[in-house]
Amino acid sequence: MRYIRPLSIEDAVGHLAGSAGTAAILAGGSDLLVRMKGGFAEPELIVDIKAIDGLSEIRETAEGFSIGAAVPCAVLGENTALRKAWPGVVEAAKLIGSKQVQGRCTIVGNLCNASPAADSVPALVAAGAKAVVVGPAGRRTIPVQSVPTAPGKTSLAKGEIIEAILLDKREPRSGDAYLRFIPRTEMDIAVVSAGVNLTLDEHGVVKSARVALGAVAATVLLVEEAAEVLIGSRLDEATLERLAKVCAGACRPIDDKRGTIEFRRKVAGVLAQRAATSAYARAGGK
Repeated sequence: MRYIRPLSIEDAVGHLAGSAGTAAILAGGSDLLVRMKGGFAEPELIVDIKAIDGLSEIRETAEGFSIGAAVPCAVLGENTALRKAWPGVVEAAKLIGSKQVQGRCTIVGNLCNASPAADSVPALVAAGAKAVVVGPAGRRTIPVQSVPTAPGKTSLAKGEIIEAILLDKREPRSGDAYLRFIPRTEMDIAVVSAGVNLTLDEHGVVKSARVALGAVAATVLLVEEAAEVLIGSRLDEATLERLAKVCAGACRPIDDKRGTIEFRRKVAGVLAQRAATSAYARAGGK
């Protein structure tokens, strides 16, 4: 096993592309090191990206925020501007693991681990976040939801690495929220989760919306029909009932020891209602 700590993204890409065997990227290591210790992964090459300039920084620009791939989730919660603009994204990131894990884990690692139950991904999808991908063919920007393709698998080609996550600058009267259901009070994996992002007009009517569900399909679902239900409403009771019905119908869950298909569909609707209500209030709706 080889371990390298490159100082540039180009150097990291070169090593990943040239690796003859399995290669892994190390940022926080909260997924990778656990898999290695359990005997589930034994990469030939480990590329530690924490020394690469800019990857451990959150940058606010005129277009929004750029979150480097090596930024720990705990740092997201300490950034006042990010927390104010995207509270749903931050609260989702702060649910990953324990306080100790928070100091190491990253939202990019959470995304690339490609778990259907990942906490940060539904919130990022609802937020319309994008991933900056760097590889042998250059740099490209893709929607976050196109990264995971199946449990444990991503769309990234050999040698490609996510450099940063981009979040747009918020429009006035906007809000987002993320909620999940877990059997315990904390430090558990989501059985169902929901992220909602809303923007209101000057009259408090929803003019744009995005709704994402986690742990109810092989990948996070962006439910466009649910967004259509919300647009043009003030989140009255009838709208919320339709939202729950649409979200329950969009689910493609499985039965397992943590939840049945029927249970997951029911809870998906309830969480979507609650997340939408919270996002609406954060956007200034009454």
